[in-house]
Amino acid sequence: MNELKTIIKQISAEKGITEEAVYDTINSALAAAFRKDFGEPNQNIVADYNLETGELKVFDEKIVVENLTEKEIADIEKLKQLREARKEEMEKIGKQVEKTEEEIELEETIRKFNPKSEVELKEAKEIKKSYKIDDIVRTPLEIPGEFGRMAAQTAKQVIIQKLREAERDIIYAQYKKREGEILSGIVQKRDGRNFVIDLGNANALLPFEEQIKNERYHLGDRIKIVLLSAGEDIKAPNLIVSRATPLFVEKLFETEIPEIANHTIAIKGIAREAGSRAKVAVHTDDESIDPIGSCIGQKGSRIQTIIAELNGEKIDIIEFNTNPVKYIANALMPARITSVEVDETTQTAVVIVPSDQLSLTIGRDGQNVRLAVKLTGLKINIREQETGNAILDKNKMNEKPAEEKVIEKQSEAELATKETEEKTVEVKAVEVKKEKKKKTATKKASKKKKTDEK
Repeated sequence: MNELKTIIKQISAEKGITEEAVYDTINSALAAAFRKDFGEPNQNIVADYNLETGELKVFDEKIVVENLTEKEIADIEKLKQLREARKEEMEKIGKQVEKTEEEIELEETIRKFNPKSEVELKEAKEIKKSYKIDDIVRTPLEIPGEFGRMAAQTAKQVIIQKLREAERDIIYAQYKKREGEILSGIVQKRDGRNFVIDLGNANALLPFEEQIKNERYHLGDRIKIVLLSAGEDIKAPNLIVSRATPLFVEKLFETEIPEIANHTIAIKGIAREAGSRAKVAVHTDDESIDPIGSCIGQKGSRIQTIIAELNGEKIDIIEFNTNPVKYIANALMPARITSVEVDETTQTAVVIVPSDQLSLTIGRDGQNVRLAVKLTGLKINIREQETGNAILDKNKMNEKPAEEKVIEKQSEAELATKETEEKTVEVKAVEVKKEKKKKTATKKASKKKKTDEK
């Protein structure tokens, strides 16, 4: 028995699961083996193996349910007869026979009663009067002899399956608690446009849409990611990670800036176009602390570490303000704003800027104002101070940047060029083939002429 205890300890240590879970797995395997050799299919068998004495006890467990009515008993009997009649008919004609309407109706309306796992209250009370609904009736079973080869094989399969399930459940629970945390993993393989990341005891998926634009990942690279979600799956936990989410920037700030980690400074919002630019709004109630300076660090040491992790993505740190006018002005920095008018009814803001600040306010392809819209949650119209003309329409904020449109057009042009080149090659190949045939025909004609002259 000590040997089995040692094996349980070893499995527990190797798989990272509790000894109790391993012990339960052994009992499940013994129950399956008994059912295979001595029990009935779907019979609810429970095994109890004593590690100290080596004694095995086996029980048949049933749950106590309400008594069946006379009508339910009659319906069950009728359904049984209909099924047997259909089975005989199929054996007779040698093909499938559809269920009758009566059989279908009985299946839908009859109360499901499984005599292999359930016992009526009146029968349970014959065993012990104190039994009530939902109690478990446990009947000891005799073990007629040793288990056969098939039963042993069944037990082995159950042990393997149960240990995998226990290991999967522990890994799932471990990562479920770590949702939103930064993890470090190794790029294991490519799966279409997605990447599989090895986290050590589990694999995570980095989907294409969660990758930073223009980043390149190579097999064996160690990268940082944030765990977006941990879901349960039959084979293994379904872990989704990201580098493109604003949450990744937030967690990097928490890692690199102690004042954010200890909640002295709070991140109030993040707007991000991954791989290009991000705006982070910060705030503190402690007047002695400069929230922006704390995030930047001495000579930019803190923010540069974050930018390096994001492969050069630009980060604007702005001060949050409960006043929407001031918040919008801060969000549009580094541009200098003349004035801001906010209509809280329509959640729209009109921003007046000098002509020399227009390009800076709007940003490249409208990025600066687009990020400000995401950060503040308000629609923003830009007007030139000198003319009062509307420069930027709030309704176009969600349009793709011109840069992306250019890339799409380039891709279409490249595809068209490639198709043209392929067609040109095909035409040339046909022309060469025709030329060869022409030369061959000329040679044959010349040879025949010489023969005729002789």
